[in-house]
Amino acid sequence: MPTAPKFDSTKSGLIDAIAAAAGITKVQAKAAYEAVVQVAYKGAKAKEGYTLPGLCKFVIGERKARMGLNPLTKEKIKIPKAKILKVKVVKAAKDAVLGKKK
Repeated sequence: MPTAPKFDSTKSGLIDAIAAAAGITKVQAKAAYEAVVQVAYKGAKAKEGYTLPGLCKFVIGERKARMGLNPLTKEKIKIPKAKILKVKVVKAAKDAVLGKKK
């Protein structure tokens, strides 16, 4: 399998790198990229979250209600609870980027 060329951190740069590494056209690479993104979005809505193997895991969490301060008036305000999307880096990605711990 050929190695991916250096790319910039834009969507088009990633698509160019995928096309070059896989030996496919940019149109095919874009379609594949879009399909992976849509699967990840749909999977992230599931109760158990969605793991993109080798990269990350998407999990829906909840931030508790809390008290905060209005930065302009310094008045106390209540911040309601909110659903949030957490992205956790999987061990394989950490090891690939940072190296394995000894």
